[in-house]
Amino acid sequence: MKELLTGNEAVARGAYEAGVVYASAYPGTPSTEIMETIATYKGDIIAEWAPNEKVALESAIGASIAGARTLASMKHVGLNVAADPLFTFAYTGVNGGMVIISADDPGVHSSQNEQDNRNYAKFAKIPMLEPSDSQEAKDMVRYALEISEKYDTPVLMRMTTRVCHSKSLVELAERNNVPKKPYVKNLQKYDAVPAVAKILREKIEERLKKLEDFSNETELNFIEMNDSKIGVIASGVAYQYAKEVFKDGASYLKIGFSYPLPMKKIKEFASKVETLYVIEELDPFMEEQIKAAGIKCIGKEKIPAMGELNPDIIAKNLLGKENRVIEYDRSIVAKRPPVLCAGCPHRGFFYDLTKRKDIVITSDIGCYGLSSQPPLNAKDTSICMGAGFSMAHGAQKVFNKFNEKMKTVAVLGDSTFFHSGITSLLNAVYNKSNAVFCILDNRITGMTGHQENPGTGFTLQGDPTVITDIEKVVRALGVENVRTVNPLEISEMKDAMDWALSNEELTVIITKWPCVLKKLSQKDKDDFGDYKGLCYVDDNKCIGCKICIKTGCPALKYDKKLNKVSIDKTQCVGCKLCVQVCPKKAISKVGE
Repeated sequence: MKELLTGNEAVARGAYEAGVVYASAYPGTPSTEIMETIATYKGDIIAEWAPNEKVALESAIGASIAGARTLASMKHVGLNVAADPLFTFAYTGVNGGMVIISADDPGVHSSQNEQDNRNYAKFAKIPMLEPSDSQEAKDMVRYALEISEKYDTPVLMRMTTRVCHSKSLVELAERNNVPKKPYVKNLQKYDAVPAVAKILREKIEERLKKLEDFSNETELNFIEMNDSKIGVIASGVAYQYAKEVFKDGASYLKIGFSYPLPMKKIKEFASKVETLYVIEELDPFMEEQIKAAGIKCIGKEKIPAMGELNPDIIAKNLLGKENRVIEYDRSIVAKRPPVLCAGCPHRGFFYDLTKRKDIVITSDIGCYGLSSQPPLNAKDTSICMGAGFSMAHGAQKVFNKFNEKMKTVAVLGDSTFFHSGITSLLNAVYNKSNAVFCILDNRITGMTGHQENPGTGFTLQGDPTVITDIEKVVRALGVENVRTVNPLEISEMKDAMDWALSNEELTVIITKWPCVLKKLSQKDKDDFGDYKGLCYVDDNKCIGCKICIKTGCPALKYDKKLNKVSIDKTQCVGCKLCVQVCPKKAISKVGE
């Protein structure tokens, strides 16, 4: 039977069919749907959200050592977080097979950087697979687990955005319930103290030689001979693009197992074609190794080393052909940058911050990152998950040393606090910071699509669980100045921020209100009530001062001709932020 699946859904299906028993992840585009789909195989696979990628990988490592086939998935920057356990697990090797999915984001569609995680395979000295469509994505999970167990190594599988989210037909199969391997205590394998690690280090090099032999033999790397004037070596989705451009007018070496590279097979292929192109997204990962082996080829001289590839780019750069496109006046296209939703609880918090002077706002990765958009303009920095708190601490120390009248205000969300904000806060407590740390708790992991986290009360597979109380955690870490507020109440927010900025000690403000798009749990309803409704503007009172517009709410519209503001009924949820800022009391909530 065949089904139309995205690459992410296909990976999940591959895990199911290959007998994976345990899987863990932290959500992040473009990888999120892998674990959300695996979670549907409840009963066969234990699927969990972890607080961060390092914990996800470490949990999967434990499951592997216990003897089960395991999977950990993450977006590309998540592998940076998980790099510490990855490099040592590469030394120890596995018991049950282990595949690690890295979903790279060429083109920086939804990330803070663009990195080519194939380099991690070479760096950590582990094998790597690269699917080019959904069928391969499913099949390669099984291959990866078999290679993992045969060669005693974790295996990296690199997806990219276009493979993750594109759909193609996939042939389904039944689940292979691979028996769990027995756990055997083995300190010489799993206890990576220096005496053991030195021995394991040598074994890694022996393993890489065997893996290169496998790379030359495996059907994952195959040659398609057509016209010999042009030869193309390609991996991942770049292979599909090359086929679309050259069709049968070129010969191909399709690389599915891309580390270690099949150098014998590459030399054989190169000897049969006149001109050899290496087509790959982002870094010259294969090209550099091929050129280092003395094989003449053309790569990044013609193919861009940043951004997503597509057939048009390949056709233009290698064949000088430009495909016809529909021409239009780009100057009339309205710019629609992402903004905080109407009714977003973060808006009240940032509205207050916009009125503050002499502060540096160190933000983090999440919906609140959109606070940099006008008219709020309420953010100075954004580096990585958890960095907002750590950066605020470092910056505040410097401002204090040079007697500068500056305060740092750090901002992160509830899921980010659990991800890596806790340790940053602990560092600030330990090192006696006097910055202001703000945790915007909207009761869900917002930006990636409402995944559960330790504060929501539910596991990934829908089971009720313990709700971690953020204020109790903050106090347990040693913070004495803590206040939890409703961010939609401007006076309450202002009072809390006045108090925090005047404190000479570390202060934490927790804003607590559910994401406007969240499906409320019974506890949410008990805690926050049924507050949603609709606001309206009294035209007789509105003077067109536009103070309400400065909240940045997309439901508010200003008519220049009438010099009046109106409210879009399809967007407004009645949060009443605009009601509170209007100096003429021209805005009210229906029914109040």
